[in-house]
Amino acid sequence: MQQPISSIDSRFSDPGTHPTSWNEALRALETAELFWIATVRADGRPQVSPLVAIWLDGALHFATGADEQKAVNLRHNPHVVLTTGCNEWDGGLDLVIEGDAARITDNATLEQLAGAWRRKWDGRWRFEAREGAFHHETGSALVFAVRLTKVLAFGKGVFTQTRYRF
Repeated sequence: MQQPISSIDSRFSDPGTHPTSWNEALRALETAELFWIATVRADGRPQVSPLVAIWLDGALHFATGADEQKAVNLRHNPHVVLTTGCNEWDGGLDLVIEGDAARITDNATLEQLAGAWRRKWDGRWRFEAREGAFHHETGSALVFAVRLTKVLAFGKGVFTQTRYRF
């Protein structure tokens, strides 16, 4: 993945601060245990739900049941926003990720992602990749990749707002 172009927004940053490095933002993406995804219903109303995601090969990947609201919404509109960070005012880093969700159906890629899920969560997420989806003991899940188009990083404590363009 190419290094994004980063810029600090001085309107929302403490004086004299510098952009958060992409390496720091990427580390937060790779290690985050929980994300919130925003999708848009066919009638234009927003929908938000928590989920787990994996950073792999320059994209965030998530899984969802075919009948879950986010999957239904993605049939009409691929634009998503994912957020992650910490629930503190005076410390940490929050991220807002924009991109389009594209379904992954290649079994080799799905197998690689299933392994990444097992490793990240110490075996608590166990998926089998087949027939273009994840399968597990309670059903199946569609898998999506989100290629980043814009990321905002909000540093707290020393307040910064960094924008990354890809």
